Amino acid sequence: MTPNLRDHRARAGLTQQQLAEQVGVTRKTINTIENGVFVPSTTLSLKLARHLGTTVEELFSLSI
Repeated sequence: MTPNLRDHRARAGLTQQQLAEQVGVTRKTINTIENGVFVPSTTLSLKLARHLGTTVEELFSLSI
């Protein structure tokens, strides 16, 4: 899975901390998602997409 979260977050003008607070997780969680270490749950993926005004498909793409 290739996260595009960093790009969307940066375009929204948010820090990792700000986004984390908005969706109810830690900054480290956002960091690990952005670095492809952690795959978020469906619920968290939906929250991230909603807060960034995009879709889950735009935030995450599958590498096959």
